[in-house]
Amino acid sequence: MINSSLKTLAQMLANKEISSVELTQTFLNRIDAYNPEINAYISLDHDRTLAQAKAADVRIAAGNATALTGIPIAQKDIFCAQGWKTTCGSKMLENFIAPYDAHVITQFDHAGAVNLGKTNMDEFAMGSSNETSYFGGVKNPWDFSRVPGGSSGGSAAAVAARLCAAATGTDTGGSIRQPASLCGFTGLKPTYGVVSRYGMIAFASSLDQAGPMAKSAEDCALMMNVMAGFDERDSTSLNREKEDYTRDLNKPLQGLRVGLPKEFFDIGIDPSTKDPIEKAIQKYQELGAELIEISLPHSSLSIPVYYVLAPAEASSNLSRYDGVRYGHRASEYTDLMDMYCKSRAEGFGAEVKRRILIGTYVLSAGYYDAYYLKAQQIRRLIAQDFEEAFKKCDVIMGPTAPSTAFKAGQKADDPVAMYLEDLYTIAVNLAGLPGMSVPAGFATSADGKPLPVGLQIIGNYFDEARMLNVAHQYQQVTDWHAQAPTLDKPEGSA
Repeated sequence: MINSSLKTLAQMLANKEISSVELTQTFLNRIDAYNPEINAYISLDHDRTLAQAKAADVRIAAGNATALTGIPIAQKDIFCAQGWKTTCGSKMLENFIAPYDAHVITQFDHAGAVNLGKTNMDEFAMGSSNETSYFGGVKNPWDFSRVPGGSSGGSAAAVAARLCAAATGTDTGGSIRQPASLCGFTGLKPTYGVVSRYGMIAFASSLDQAGPMAKSAEDCALMMNVMAGFDERDSTSLNREKEDYTRDLNKPLQGLRVGLPKEFFDIGIDPSTKDPIEKAIQKYQELGAELIEISLPHSSLSIPVYYVLAPAEASSNLSRYDGVRYGHRASEYTDLMDMYCKSRAEGFGAEVKRRILIGTYVLSAGYYDAYYLKAQQIRRLIAQDFEEAFKKCDVIMGPTAPSTAFKAGQKADDPVAMYLEDLYTIAVNLAGLPGMSVPAGFATSADGKPLPVGLQIIGNYFDEARMLNVAHQYQQVTDWHAQAPTLDKPEGSA
Protein backbone atom coordinates (compact mmCIF):
# COMPACT_ATOMS: atom_id res chain seq x y z
CA MET A 1 0.00 0.00 0.00
CA ILE A 2 2.72 2.47 0.90
CA ASN A 3 4.05 2.52 -2.68
CA SER A 4 0.62 2.75 -4.35
CA SER A 5 -0.50 5.82 -6.27
CA LEU A 6 -3.28 8.01 -4.96
CA LYS A 7 -5.54 6.73 -7.74
CA THR A 8 -4.86 3.11 -6.76
CA LEU A 9 -5.45 3.83 -3.08
CA ALA A 10 -8.75 5.54 -3.92
CA GLN A 11 -9.81 2.49 -5.94
CA MET A 12 -8.87 0.16 -3.07
CA LEU A 13 -10.90 2.26 -0.66
CA ALA A 14 -13.90 2.35 -3.03
CA ASN A 15 -13.73 -1.43 -3.53
CA LYS A 16 -13.58 -2.02 0.24
CA GLU A 17 -10.22 -3.80 -0.13
CA ILE A 18 -8.97 -1.59 2.68
CA SER A 19 -10.51 1.01 4.96
CA SER A 20 -9.20 4.51 5.53
CA VAL A 21 -8.60 3.57 9.17
CA GLU A 22 -6.42 0.62 8.09
CA LEU A 23 -4.55 2.72 5.56
CA THR A 24 -4.03 5.56 8.01
CA GLN A 25 -2.89 3.19 10.75
CA THR A 26 -0.33 1.70 8.36
CA PHE A 27 1.24 5.11 7.85
CA LEU A 28 1.02 6.00 11.55
CA ASN A 29 2.86 2.76 12.37
CA ARG A 30 5.61 3.69 9.90
CA ILE A 31 5.80 7.18 11.38
CA ASP A 32 6.12 5.73 14.90
CA ALA A 33 8.88 3.42 13.66
CA TYR A 34 10.95 5.76 11.50
CA ASN A 35 10.17 9.36 12.47
CA PRO A 36 12.35 9.33 15.63
CA GLU A 37 15.33 8.90 13.29
CA ILE A 38 14.21 10.90 10.24
CA ASN A 39 12.48 13.74 12.17
CA ALA A 40 10.06 14.47 9.32
CA TYR A 41 7.09 15.30 11.57
CA ILE A 42 6.86 17.98 14.24
CA SER A 43 3.29 17.39 15.46
CA LEU A 44 1.24 14.19 15.54
CA ASP A 45 -2.21 13.50 16.99
CA HIS A 46 -3.14 9.86 16.39
CA ASP A 47 -6.62 10.20 17.89
CA ARG A 48 -7.55 13.21 15.78
CA THR A 49 -6.07 11.59 12.65
CA LEU A 50 -7.90 8.29 13.15
CA ALA A 51 -11.15 10.15 13.84
CA GLN A 52 -10.81 11.77 10.41
CA ALA A 53 -10.15 8.35 8.88
CA LYS A 54 -13.31 6.94 10.50
CA ALA A 55 -15.32 9.87 9.15
CA ALA A 56 -13.86 9.21 5.70
CA ASP A 57 -14.93 5.56 5.85
CA VAL A 58 -18.49 6.67 6.65
CA ARG A 59 -18.38 9.06 3.70
CA ILE A 60 -17.07 6.35 1.37
CA ALA A 61 -19.78 3.93 2.52
CA ALA A 62 -22.42 6.57 1.81
CA GLY A 63 -21.14 7.00 -1.75
CA ASN A 64 -20.01 10.61 -1.24
CA ALA A 65 -16.29 10.10 -1.75
CA THR A 66 -14.00 12.28 -3.85
CA ALA A 67 -10.67 11.26 -5.38
CA LEU A 68 -8.81 11.92 -2.10
CA THR A 69 -11.40 10.85 0.48
CA GLY A 70 -9.69 8.70 3.10
CA ILE A 71 -6.17 9.36 1.76
CA PRO A 72 -3.59 10.23 4.48
CA ILE A 73 -1.82 13.51 3.64
CA ALA A 74 1.03 15.20 5.55
CA GLN A 75 0.76 18.96 5.98
CA LYS A 76 3.75 21.29 6.10
CA ASP A 77 3.78 23.07 9.46
CA ILE A 78 3.44 26.44 7.76
CA PHE A 79 -0.32 25.93 7.27
CA CYS A 80 -2.62 26.87 10.13
CA ALA A 81 -4.82 23.92 11.10
CA GLN A 82 -7.43 24.50 13.76
CA GLY A 83 -6.55 22.75 17.02
CA TRP A 84 -3.10 21.72 15.77
CA LYS A 85 0.22 23.20 16.80
CA THR A 86 1.43 25.40 13.97
CA THR A 87 5.06 26.26 14.65
CA CYS A 88 6.61 27.18 11.30
CA GLY A 89 9.69 25.38 12.60
CA SER A 90 10.40 28.20 15.06
CA LYS A 91 10.75 28.64 18.81
CA MET A 92 8.73 31.82 18.27
CA LEU A 93 5.61 29.71 17.59
CA GLU A 94 6.59 26.62 19.56
CA ASN A 95 3.31 26.52 21.50
CA PHE A 96 0.98 28.26 19.05
CA ILE A 97 -2.31 26.40 18.49
CA ALA A 98 -3.97 27.64 15.31
CA PRO A 99 -7.52 28.95 15.90
CA TYR A 100 -8.57 28.53 12.26
CA ASP A 101 -7.78 26.53 9.12
CA ALA A 102 -5.69 27.71 6.18
CA HIS A 103 -7.53 27.58 2.85
CA VAL A 104 -5.40 24.61 1.79
CA ILE A 105 -6.35 22.70 4.95
CA THR A 106 -10.03 23.50 4.39
CA GLN A 107 -9.81 22.23 0.82
CA PHE A 108 -8.38 18.89 1.92
CA ASP A 109 -10.96 18.62 4.69
CA HIS A 110 -13.77 19.19 2.20
CA ALA A 111 -12.25 16.48 0.00
CA GLY A 112 -12.29 14.06 2.94
CA ALA A 113 -8.51 13.62 3.11
CA VAL A 114 -6.90 12.61 6.41
CA ASN A 115 -4.36 14.89 8.11
CA LEU A 116 -1.49 12.64 9.25
CA GLY A 117 0.36 15.44 11.03
CA LYS A 118 2.46 18.58 10.59
CA THR A 119 5.87 18.23 8.97
CA ASN A 120 9.20 19.75 9.90
CA MET A 121 10.60 22.70 7.96
CA ASP A 122 13.29 25.35 7.91
CA GLU A 123 12.37 28.10 10.35
CA PHE A 124 9.76 30.38 8.74
CA ALA A 125 10.63 28.62 5.44
CA MET A 126 14.08 30.23 5.38
CA GLY A 127 16.61 27.64 4.26
CA SER A 128 17.53 25.05 1.64
CA SER A 129 18.45 22.11 3.86
CA ASN A 130 15.95 21.92 6.75
CA GLU A 131 18.83 22.57 9.14
CA THR A 132 17.44 25.86 10.47
CA SER A 133 14.41 24.25 12.16
CA TYR A 134 14.16 24.84 15.90
CA PHE A 135 13.03 21.21 16.16
CA GLY A 136 16.21 19.82 14.61
CA GLY A 137 17.25 18.87 11.13
CA VAL A 138 15.50 16.32 8.94
CA LYS A 139 17.45 13.38 7.49
CA ASN A 140 17.35 12.41 3.84
CA PRO A 141 15.84 8.88 3.66
CA TRP A 142 18.29 7.95 0.88
CA ASP A 143 21.24 8.66 3.17
CA PHE A 144 20.71 9.70 6.77
CA SER A 145 23.98 11.65 6.78
CA ARG A 146 22.59 14.04 4.15
CA VAL A 147 19.98 16.80 4.09
CA PRO A 148 16.59 16.41 2.39
CA GLY A 149 16.59 19.96 1.04
CA GLY A 150 14.37 22.76 2.23
CA SER A 151 12.43 24.50 3.33
CA SER A 152 9.83 21.73 2.85
CA GLY A 153 12.30 19.10 4.04
CA GLY A 154 9.92 17.35 6.43
CA SER A 155 7.28 16.86 3.75
CA ALA A 156 10.00 15.75 1.34
CA ALA A 157 11.40 13.12 3.70
CA ALA A 158 7.88 11.92 4.55
CA VAL A 159 7.02 11.38 0.87
CA ALA A 160 10.35 9.71 0.05
CA ALA A 161 10.28 7.44 3.13
CA ARG A 162 6.62 6.54 2.52
CA LEU A 163 5.53 8.09 5.81
CA CYS A 164 2.50 9.54 3.99
CA ALA A 165 0.63 9.02 0.72
CA ALA A 166 1.46 12.60 -0.32
CA ALA A 167 2.24 15.94 1.30
CA THR A 168 1.88 19.68 0.94
CA GLY A 169 4.74 22.12 0.68
CA THR A 170 5.42 25.76 -0.07
CA ASP A 171 7.85 27.22 -2.57
CA THR A 172 9.28 30.73 -2.17
CA GLY A 173 12.52 30.20 -4.08
CA GLY A 174 12.53 26.46 -4.77
CA SER A 175 11.36 24.96 -1.48
CA ILE A 176 9.17 22.31 -3.13
CA ARG A 177 11.30 21.59 -6.20
CA GLN A 178 14.76 21.46 -4.61
CA PRO A 179 13.81 18.91 -1.91
CA ALA A 180 11.87 16.97 -4.56
CA SER A 181 15.11 16.69 -6.51
CA LEU A 182 17.22 15.73 -3.47
CA CYS A 183 14.71 13.13 -2.23
CA GLY A 184 13.57 11.67 -5.56
CA PHE A 185 9.86 12.47 -5.95
CA THR A 186 7.60 14.83 -7.91
CA GLY A 187 6.94 18.34 -6.63
CA LEU A 188 4.99 21.17 -8.26
CA LYS A 189 5.07 24.92 -7.60
CA PRO A 190 1.95 26.38 -9.26
CA THR A 191 1.56 29.78 -10.90
CA TYR A 192 1.54 32.50 -8.25
CA GLY A 193 -2.03 33.07 -7.09
CA VAL A 194 -3.48 29.73 -8.20
CA VAL A 195 -3.42 28.33 -4.63
CA SER A 196 -4.62 30.60 -1.84
CA ARG A 197 -2.08 31.81 0.73
CA TYR A 198 -4.76 32.40 3.38
CA GLY A 199 -3.64 30.81 6.63
CA MET A 200 -0.18 30.06 5.23
CA ILE A 201 2.31 31.80 7.51
CA ALA A 202 4.02 34.45 5.41
CA PHE A 203 7.72 34.60 4.55
CA ALA A 204 7.86 36.67 1.34
CA SER A 205 4.32 37.42 0.24
CA SER A 206 5.01 38.15 -3.43
CA LEU A 207 6.88 34.85 -3.84
CA ASP A 208 5.28 32.27 -1.50
CA GLN A 209 3.13 29.61 -3.16
CA ALA A 210 1.74 26.30 -1.90
CA GLY A 211 1.90 23.14 -3.96
CA PRO A 212 1.75 19.33 -3.95
CA MET A 213 4.56 16.89 -3.18
CA ALA A 214 3.90 13.29 -4.24
CA LYS A 215 5.33 10.21 -5.90
CA SER A 216 4.16 11.01 -9.42
CA ALA A 217 2.79 13.69 -11.73
CA GLU A 218 -0.61 11.99 -11.70
CA ASP A 219 -0.68 12.20 -7.91
CA CYS A 220 0.25 15.90 -8.06
CA ALA A 221 -2.57 16.51 -10.57
CA LEU A 222 -5.10 14.94 -8.20
CA MET A 223 -3.81 17.10 -5.35
CA MET A 224 -3.94 20.24 -7.49
CA ASN A 225 -7.61 19.53 -8.18
CA VAL A 226 -8.13 19.94 -4.44
CA MET A 227 -5.66 22.72 -3.61
CA ALA A 228 -6.31 25.18 -6.45
CA GLY A 229 -9.21 27.60 -6.46
CA PHE A 230 -10.22 31.17 -5.76
CA ASP A 231 -10.33 32.41 -2.18
CA GLU A 232 -11.69 35.89 -1.54
CA ARG A 233 -9.80 36.08 1.77
CA ASP A 234 -6.49 36.21 -0.13
CA SER A 235 -6.05 39.41 -2.15
CA THR A 236 -3.52 37.68 -4.42
CA SER A 237 -5.78 34.68 -5.14
CA LEU A 238 -6.76 34.57 -8.81
CA ASN A 239 -10.44 34.30 -9.68
CA ARG A 240 -10.24 31.70 -12.42
CA GLU A 241 -12.52 28.93 -13.59
CA LYS A 242 -11.86 25.64 -11.79
CA GLU A 243 -9.57 23.29 -13.76
CA ASP A 244 -9.19 19.53 -13.97
CA TYR A 245 -5.44 19.09 -13.85
CA THR A 246 -5.68 15.44 -14.90
CA ARG A 247 -7.34 16.28 -18.22
CA ASP A 248 -4.23 16.24 -20.41
CA LEU A 249 -2.15 13.56 -18.70
CA ASN A 250 -2.42 11.07 -21.56
CA LYS A 251 -1.79 13.42 -24.48
CA PRO A 252 1.20 12.39 -26.64
CA LEU A 253 4.23 14.68 -26.70
CA GLN A 254 4.73 14.69 -30.47
CA GLY A 255 5.70 18.21 -31.52
CA LEU A 256 6.32 19.50 -27.99
CA ARG A 257 8.88 22.30 -28.11
CA VAL A 258 11.36 22.02 -25.22
CA GLY A 259 13.51 25.04 -24.46
CA LEU A 260 16.97 24.39 -23.03
CA PRO A 261 18.48 27.52 -21.41
CA LYS A 262 22.20 27.57 -22.11
CA GLU A 263 22.74 29.30 -18.76
CA PHE A 264 21.35 26.29 -16.87
CA PHE A 265 23.96 23.96 -18.32
CA ASP A 266 26.98 26.27 -18.20
CA ILE A 267 26.82 27.65 -14.65
CA GLY A 268 27.21 25.79 -11.39
CA ILE A 269 25.97 22.33 -12.33
CA ASP A 270 27.87 19.31 -11.02
CA PRO A 271 28.94 16.97 -13.87
CA SER A 272 27.43 13.95 -12.09
CA THR A 273 24.08 15.77 -11.97
CA LYS A 274 24.30 16.95 -15.57
CA ASP A 275 24.49 13.45 -17.05
CA PRO A 276 21.06 12.17 -15.81
CA ILE A 277 19.47 15.48 -16.84
CA GLU A 278 20.81 15.19 -20.38
CA LYS A 279 19.63 11.57 -20.60
CA ALA A 280 16.16 12.60 -19.45
CA ILE A 281 16.02 15.30 -22.11
CA GLN A 282 17.10 12.73 -24.73
CA LYS A 283 14.18 10.56 -23.60
CA TYR A 284 11.84 13.46 -24.34
CA GLN A 285 13.33 13.71 -27.80
CA GLU A 286 12.53 10.01 -28.29
CA LEU A 287 8.95 10.76 -27.23
CA GLY A 288 8.63 13.26 -30.07
CA ALA A 289 9.73 16.52 -28.50
CA GLU A 290 11.75 19.12 -30.37
CA LEU A 291 14.75 20.55 -28.52
CA ILE A 292 15.40 24.28 -28.85
CA GLU A 293 18.30 26.20 -27.33
CA ILE A 294 17.15 29.37 -25.59
CA SER A 295 18.69 32.01 -23.38
CA LEU A 296 17.62 33.49 -20.05
CA PRO A 297 20.30 36.20 -19.90
CA HIS A 298 19.30 37.68 -16.55
CA SER A 299 18.87 34.36 -14.72
CA SER A 300 22.35 34.69 -13.18
CA LEU A 301 21.04 37.73 -11.27
CA SER A 302 18.13 35.86 -9.72
CA ILE A 303 19.93 34.95 -6.49
CA PRO A 304 21.11 38.50 -5.61
CA VAL A 305 17.68 39.86 -6.58
CA TYR A 306 15.92 37.26 -4.45
CA TYR A 307 18.13 37.90 -1.44
CA VAL A 308 17.20 41.57 -1.54
CA LEU A 309 13.46 41.18 -2.14
CA ALA A 310 12.68 38.12 0.01
CA PRO A 311 14.42 39.44 3.18
CA ALA A 312 12.76 42.83 2.64
CA GLU A 313 9.33 41.20 2.66
CA ALA A 314 10.32 38.89 5.52
CA SER A 315 11.42 41.80 7.70
CA SER A 316 7.96 43.30 7.28
CA ASN A 317 6.01 40.05 7.72
CA LEU A 318 7.93 38.97 10.82
CA SER A 319 7.53 42.31 12.59
CA ARG A 320 4.25 40.99 14.05
CA TYR A 321 6.18 38.58 16.29
CA ASP A 322 6.94 41.03 19.07
CA GLY A 323 5.98 39.09 22.20
CA VAL A 324 2.81 41.12 22.70
CA ARG A 325 -0.08 39.38 20.97
CA TYR A 326 1.05 35.78 20.45
CA GLY A 327 4.17 33.74 20.08
CA HIS A 328 7.21 33.58 22.33
CA ARG A 329 7.60 36.21 25.05
CA ALA A 330 10.77 36.60 27.12
CA SER A 331 10.29 35.68 30.76
CA GLU A 332 12.37 38.55 32.10
CA TYR A 333 12.50 42.14 30.84
CA THR A 334 12.64 45.67 32.22
CA ASP A 335 10.31 47.61 29.91
CA LEU A 336 8.36 47.28 26.67
CA MET A 337 11.34 47.83 24.38
CA ASP A 338 13.39 45.32 26.35
CA MET A 339 10.56 42.80 25.99
CA TYR A 340 10.48 43.33 22.22
CA CYS A 341 14.23 42.87 21.90
CA LYS A 342 14.57 39.87 24.19
CA SER A 343 11.49 38.08 22.81
CA ARG A 344 12.72 38.38 19.24
CA ALA A 345 16.32 37.56 20.15
CA GLU A 346 15.19 34.37 21.94
CA GLY A 347 12.43 33.41 19.52
CA PHE A 348 14.20 33.68 16.17
CA GLY A 349 17.08 31.54 14.94
CA ALA A 350 20.27 32.79 13.28
CA GLU A 351 19.11 32.53 9.65
CA VAL A 352 15.84 34.33 10.34
CA LYS A 353 17.70 37.11 12.18
CA ARG A 354 20.15 37.40 9.28
CA ARG A 355 17.33 37.88 6.78
CA ILE A 356 15.45 40.35 8.97
CA LEU A 357 18.61 42.45 9.26
CA ILE A 358 19.25 42.32 5.50
CA GLY A 359 15.63 43.16 4.75
CA THR A 360 15.54 46.08 7.17
CA TYR A 361 18.77 47.42 5.71
CA VAL A 362 17.66 47.34 2.05
CA LEU A 363 14.38 49.07 2.95
CA SER A 364 16.02 51.78 5.03
CA ALA A 365 16.29 55.41 3.96
CA GLY A 366 19.21 55.95 1.61
CA TYR A 367 19.35 52.32 0.49
CA TYR A 368 15.82 51.67 -0.81
CA ASP A 369 16.54 53.00 -4.30
CA ALA A 370 19.99 51.43 -4.52
CA TYR A 371 18.91 47.93 -3.52
CA TYR A 372 15.18 47.24 -3.26
CA LEU A 373 14.03 49.34 -6.23
CA LYS A 374 16.90 48.11 -8.40
CA ALA A 375 16.08 44.50 -7.51
CA GLN A 376 12.45 45.04 -8.54
CA GLN A 377 13.60 46.41 -11.89
CA ILE A 378 15.81 43.37 -12.52
CA ARG A 379 12.92 41.12 -11.45
CA ARG A 380 10.93 42.57 -14.34
CA LEU A 381 13.80 41.82 -16.74
CA ILE A 382 13.91 38.20 -15.52
CA ALA A 383 10.17 37.85 -16.21
CA GLN A 384 10.65 39.37 -19.67
CA ASP A 385 13.36 36.78 -20.43
CA PHE A 386 10.80 34.04 -19.82
CA GLU A 387 8.19 35.85 -21.93
CA GLU A 388 10.62 35.89 -24.86
CA ALA A 389 11.59 32.25 -24.31
CA PHE A 390 7.99 31.03 -24.38
CA LYS A 391 7.55 32.55 -27.82
CA LYS A 392 9.93 29.83 -29.02
CA CYS A 393 9.03 26.86 -26.80
CA ASP A 394 6.18 25.26 -24.86
CA VAL A 395 8.12 24.24 -21.75
CA ILE A 396 11.62 24.85 -20.42
CA MET A 397 13.78 22.06 -19.00
CA GLY A 398 16.99 21.88 -17.02
CA PRO A 399 18.38 20.81 -13.66
CA THR A 400 16.39 21.48 -10.50
CA ALA A 401 19.42 21.66 -8.21
CA PRO A 402 23.14 22.07 -9.00
CA SER A 403 24.05 18.83 -7.20
CA THR A 404 22.67 15.90 -5.27
CA ALA A 405 21.93 16.02 -1.53
CA PHE A 406 24.90 17.31 0.47
CA LYS A 407 26.06 16.24 3.91
CA ALA A 408 24.36 17.71 6.95
CA GLY A 409 26.47 20.59 8.27
CA GLN A 410 28.48 20.85 5.06
CA LYS A 411 27.14 24.30 4.16
CA ALA A 412 25.67 25.40 7.48
CA ASP A 413 28.44 27.95 8.11
CA ASP A 414 28.47 29.31 4.56
CA PRO A 415 25.18 31.13 3.82
CA VAL A 416 26.22 32.02 0.26
CA ALA A 417 26.94 28.38 -0.62
CA MET A 418 23.55 27.47 0.82
CA TYR A 419 21.83 30.21 -1.20
CA LEU A 420 23.39 28.84 -4.40
CA GLU A 421 21.38 25.64 -3.93
CA ASP A 422 18.46 27.58 -5.43
CA LEU A 423 20.42 28.71 -8.48
CA TYR A 424 17.98 27.21 -11.01
CA THR A 425 14.70 27.61 -9.13
CA ILE A 426 14.52 31.19 -7.87
CA ALA A 427 13.94 32.84 -11.26
CA VAL A 428 10.65 30.93 -11.58
CA ASN A 429 9.35 32.46 -8.34
CA LEU A 430 10.52 35.94 -9.29
CA ALA A 431 8.52 35.65 -12.52
CA GLY A 432 5.52 34.01 -10.82
CA LEU A 433 5.65 31.03 -13.20
CA PRO A 434 4.81 27.39 -12.49
CA GLY A 435 7.69 24.94 -12.12
CA MET A 436 8.09 21.34 -11.11
CA SER A 437 10.75 18.73 -10.43
CA VAL A 438 10.49 15.10 -11.54
CA PRO A 439 12.87 12.24 -10.71
CA ALA A 440 15.32 11.78 -13.58
CA GLY A 441 17.79 9.21 -12.31
CA PHE A 442 20.63 8.93 -9.86
CA ALA A 443 24.16 10.28 -9.54
CA THR A 444 26.91 8.59 -7.56
CA SER A 445 28.30 10.63 -4.69
CA ALA A 446 31.99 10.88 -3.83
CA ASP A 447 31.54 8.14 -1.25
CA GLY A 448 29.87 5.84 -3.78
CA LYS A 449 26.20 6.30 -2.85
CA PRO A 450 23.53 6.67 -5.55
CA LEU A 451 21.47 9.80 -4.88
CA PRO A 452 18.38 11.15 -6.68
CA VAL A 453 18.54 13.83 -9.38
CA GLY A 454 15.56 15.96 -10.42
CA LEU A 455 14.67 17.38 -13.83
CA GLN A 456 13.03 20.80 -13.66
CA ILE A 457 10.10 21.56 -15.99
CA ILE A 458 9.02 25.21 -16.24
CA GLY A 459 5.76 26.22 -17.90
CA ASN A 460 4.10 29.42 -18.96
CA TYR A 461 1.50 31.04 -16.72
CA PHE A 462 -1.41 28.69 -15.85
CA ASP A 463 0.18 25.88 -17.88
CA GLU A 464 0.21 23.36 -15.00
CA ALA A 465 -1.94 20.84 -16.90
CA ARG A 466 0.53 20.76 -19.81
CA MET A 467 3.49 20.43 -17.42
CA LEU A 468 1.81 17.54 -15.63
CA ASN A 469 1.18 15.91 -19.01
CA VAL A 470 4.86 16.35 -19.93
CA ALA A 471 5.95 14.82 -16.63
CA HIS A 472 3.37 12.00 -16.73
CA GLN A 473 4.38 10.87 -20.21
CA TYR A 474 8.01 10.68 -19.10
CA GLN A 475 6.95 8.66 -16.06
CA GLN A 476 5.13 6.19 -18.33
CA VAL A 477 8.42 5.18 -19.94
CA THR A 478 10.73 5.46 -16.91
CA ASP A 479 10.50 4.21 -13.35
CA TRP A 480 12.67 6.72 -11.50
CA HIS A 481 9.56 8.08 -9.73
CA ALA A 482 8.76 4.59 -8.43
CA GLN A 483 12.14 4.16 -6.71
CA ALA A 484 12.08 4.35 -2.92
CA PRO A 485 14.88 4.24 -0.35
CA THR A 486 15.39 1.08 1.67
CA LEU A 487 15.05 2.01 5.31
CA ASP A 488 16.72 0.01 8.06
CA LYS A 489 14.02 -1.82 10.01
CA PRO A 490 13.95 -0.54 13.60
CA GLU A 491 14.42 -3.09 16.35
CA GLY A 492 11.22 -4.81 17.39
CA SER A 493 9.28 -3.79 14.25
CA ALA A 494 7.36 -6.32 12.20
